[in-house]
Amino acid sequence: MSDQPTVIGVMLAGGKARRMGGGDKCLLPLTGQTLLQRSLARALPQVSTMLLSANGNALRFARTRLPVLADSIPGQPGPLAGIYQALLWMQANAPHSEWLVSFASDTPFLPEDQVEKLWAAITSDEQLVIARANDRIQPAFALWHISLLAEIEQVLTSDTQVDLRQWAGKHRATFVDFENPHYDPFFNINTPQDLYAAEAMLQKQLASK
Repeated sequence: MSDQPTVIGVMLAGGKARRMGGGDKCLLPLTGQTLLQRSLARALPQVSTMLLSANGNALRFARTRLPVLADSIPGQPGPLAGIYQALLWMQANAPHSEWLVSFASDTPFLPEDQVEKLWAAITSDEQLVIARANDRIQPAFALWHISLLAEIEQVLTSDTQVDLRQWAGKHRATFVDFENPHYDPFFNINTPQDLYAAEAMLQKQLASK
């Protein structure tokens, strides 16, 4: 399918840096910028509107000037709840848009052509198109059709803890491979060691330019 339409984006920023002492993982610094800033720099040019999925006080994200969406489903059910909230926002505020694309804020090397490649995989009746790398699906990086809203709501209201990867793996989806010979585009930050590795990766990228 050609002629990429208007796509609404959601940056999933609910991760806690528990293995780093707590706080917002996405606000950790990486060579002069936060993980969130680096993720947004790569994701923003790909969408018409970006939403930020995060619970708690929205003022800590005021500098982004993005709409901040808190989960309406109780119990902190995880990133699928953030996607659900963004679909609700899209239904109410962008009724002519059919597709939502999700990104994760702790992945500073996310593909700059993510939306383009996922959209190119749509043929006719897809509802969900998911990125994949090294034979591992990456459901936090996906295109979600608005028609999934009711199904996701049913899942979230019947199970307070939903594993996004398990749910996506069982769903009928189209997968798109993203490969980079130099680094994993979906490398995400979970530990101090990951942060050090990301710094080395970033320095290598800068040196190669």
